[in-house]
Amino acid sequence: MSRVLAVTLGIVTALGGFVDVGEIVFATQAGARFGYGLLWPIVIGALGIALYSEMCGRVAIVARKPVFVLVRERLGAGVGLGVLVASTAVTALTCAAEVGGVAIVLRLVTNLPYGLWLAIGLLLIIATVSLLPFEGLERVFGLMGLFMLVFVAAAVALGVDWGQAARGLVPHVEGLGDGSAASYGYFAVGLIAATAMPYEVQFYSSGQIEEGHTPDDLPINTLTAGVGIAFGAVVVAALIVLGAEVLQPRSIVPDQVGAAMIAPFEAFAVPGLLAALLGALFAIGGAAVETSLAGAYGIAQFFGFEWGKEEYKLARVPRFTLSWLLIFGLALLILATNVDPVEVTEYAVVFSVVVLPLTYLPILLVARDRDVMGEHASNPVQTALAWVFLAVIVVVALAAVPLMYLSRMGQA
Repeated sequence: MSRVLAVTLGIVTALGGFVDVGEIVFATQAGARFGYGLLWPIVIGALGIALYSEMCGRVAIVARKPVFVLVRERLGAGVGLGVLVASTAVTALTCAAEVGGVAIVLRLVTNLPYGLWLAIGLLLIIATVSLLPFEGLERVFGLMGLFMLVFVAAAVALGVDWGQAARGLVPHVEGLGDGSAASYGYFAVGLIAATAMPYEVQFYSSGQIEEGHTPDDLPINTLTAGVGIAFGAVVVAALIVLGAEVLQPRSIVPDQVGAAMIAPFEAFAVPGLLAALLGALFAIGGAAVETSLAGAYGIAQFFGFEWGKEEYKLARVPRFTLSWLLIFGLALLILATNVDPVEVTEYAVVFSVVVLPLTYLPILLVARDRDVMGEHASNPVQTALAWVFLAVIVVVALAAVPLMYLSRMGQA
């Protein structure tokens, strides 16, 4: 039973990385624009983040070194500080999008104004982070996020074209429908980048230390990373399928979370809609929690502050507590400009790729270092696959901003 519960760390990490407010809209847009043609980036991204999650978790368990300790040690204080600043800025942007997404979902249930739900939603999230220990956070958001499986059930119930799905797992550029090659590239790059955001590994590696895992728990780490990331990937793939099967025939190109709720309602009527809303609320809420804590973990670990969510005692780690509260404060300031949370997420995803290689490289180097990891160092196959995915991330980093410009953020 404990192993089953441990997997919820992977689930909440996957939900925060795969299924946030931007990803719900982004994936359904990809399906509505390009049918099944963009399933393959989900596979690449899922395999890569599962590999790096397992490695950063293993390093945290064996060497007791979370991500930003590795960044400081391997890249040096100067470069590491630059990575920290950029990563924290992207994390604050993403946190703003998630808090706004929570307000959007709550507004779908009632006629109360968005601004009111924004204030209520932020206060509820802050209260949740304040009151629940780390394990409580991962259990609540991980297990309640399982309601997102209603999108998978809806895809099966409404019918999946398995032939097109199989073809969509292979990269190809022909048959783009009403979309341009630049938009296709933008969505492909965005889907890969969105699965590998820097805060995911920050949150995941810190979580292994928060839970006090030891080398005896390494099999749980592997299971958690694999099952959790696979869960998130299946949900996002289902969103693409639903975009292709439900929205594309109706010429609907979604730009808000509400459009994604059409398919569960069509498949299961009101119960399906309620399950979808509940799943989206906890997935997006989990992403808000994850981003705020991940940013605080990075700051505390880089500067050597005490950190942790243990035993409700916020005053024991005042600088860590202040850090995640400041990230929520920055999120609120961003949202006060009336910016669209979905647009904020897309900008965060694109600009995160600048720091992705420098975040992932230290994980790879330490995970393969036998002087640090001993018998738990990465084997040659793991190391080779990690280098391949790092190369993919570098290509994504180089292509993201030009494709954003050429495609007008996927609108061309």
